[in-house]
Amino acid sequence: MNRTEKQQTVNSLGEQFGAVASAFLIDYRGLKVVDTTALRRKIREIDGTYVVVKNTLATRAAKQTKLEQLEPYFQGPTAVVFHRKDVVGLAKLLVEISKGNPNFVFKAALVEGKVVPTSEIQAIASMPSREVMLSKLVFLLKAPLQRLDTVLKAPVRNLGLVLKQVQK
Repeated sequence: MNRTEKQQTVNSLGEQFGAVASAFLIDYRGLKVVDTTALRRKIREIDGTYVVVKNTLATRAAKQTKLEQLEPYFQGPTAVVFHRKDVVGLAKLLVEISKGNPNFVFKAALVEGKVVPTSEIQAIASMPSREVMLSKLVFLLKAPLQRLDTVLKAPVRNLGLVLKQVQK
């Protein structure tokens, strides 16, 4: 790889890294080509990205981005996996894959701009998806309004019931 190709790679990675706030660093040592191909396919199905990079190029590309915090972990064989929107879904997929393949090892994770220890990746994967969390939030916001509506309608309803009883 000559100097211009390296610079193009750094620029391309820098653009990709700049657009994400969450990423996982994976040690892919020992993964078979078949397993890596299946992994890439599964990640692509959920609109994620799996990139194997040279550590020096990755650290240069990560400068001035949120991934700069992961610089100490760019050692040995490293793959960067990220999703622009659904970090929980990606974490679930990666944890599922790591259970089936002992060679798939997490090095580090960056979630919403904060470095997360590898021990907490399982906790992230067990969280509900963003859509489920939003629906729960909407339910919690809607419940007091429904109760208020019921309380405000009660006198009118009770008056109607009393008048009906008087009529009988």
